[in-house]
Amino acid sequence: MTDYYKTKESVEEYIKLAKDAHGGDLIKKLNKFLPPNSAVLEIGSGPGTDWNILNRDYEIVGSDNSPEFLSHLVSTNPTGIFLELDAITLNTVEKFDGIYSNKVLHHLTDKELIDSIKRQYDILNSDGIICHSFWKGEGSEIFKGLFVNYHLEHPLKEFFKGYFKILLLENYAEFEDSDSLLLIGKKKTTKQ
Repeated sequence: MTDYYKTKESVEEYIKLAKDAHGGDLIKKLNKFLPPNSAVLEIGSGPGTDWNILNRDYEIVGSDNSPEFLSHLVSTNPTGIFLELDAITLNTVEKFDGIYSNKVLHHLTDKELIDSIKRQYDILNSDGIICHSFWKGEGSEIFKGLFVNYHLEHPLKEFFKGYFKILLLENYAEFEDSDSLLLIGKKKTTKQ
């Protein structure tokens, strides 16, 4: 991976760039499938914008793989719980009712995404819900030193279907019409 999110300067730059971006509409869709007060893990909390929205309805645990973001999160949310987690290994013994990420898992290769999906399955309680957003498209690129892996509906569904029943998979607009995908799924009782 890259060191982009590891320096104080790049984290401050990202916080300024993303100051108006949030997953409020995505979280409203999650609310339809995951009851209030559920224990939720956010993968890649970054500046904490979505963490704060999730915190209104859920027992939220934030996470990031960047010590700089974690430092920012703790300083701006001193009563919050934050874990240093890699999105692939999700090395925690805690269990959750839901797992949420907003444009985080697209930094993983296809193999890494599959490994993350398997691990998410393991740390979810029965009937657990996942909610993830991705950039829509084909191929991958390096953007500002970051790996970005684009996804289309069918291949994305294939990655998740052995572990999760897809409840919602839809296009939405972040910057342009249909530039993004939202996937919400429910943990299957047995892996297939």
